[in-house]
Amino acid sequence: MEYQVGDIVKTKKQHPCGSKLWELTRVGVDFKLKCLRCGHVITLERPKALKAITKKVEPEEK
Repeated sequence: MEYQVGDIVKTKKQHPCGSKLWELTRVGVDFKLKCLRCGHVITLERPKALKAITKKVEPEEK
């Protein structure tokens, strides 16, 4: 699946704040994700990020 900056994705595990929705702020060798509930930013290596992401969320699903 192709990912672009600004995409909203859902992860397998939830963040401690309770959200599973993240916004992609960097895509490349590393993925930078921003939690949509609390705003926390994490950086994951591409293989780990691709494993953690379950699907891309369409805007109406938010």
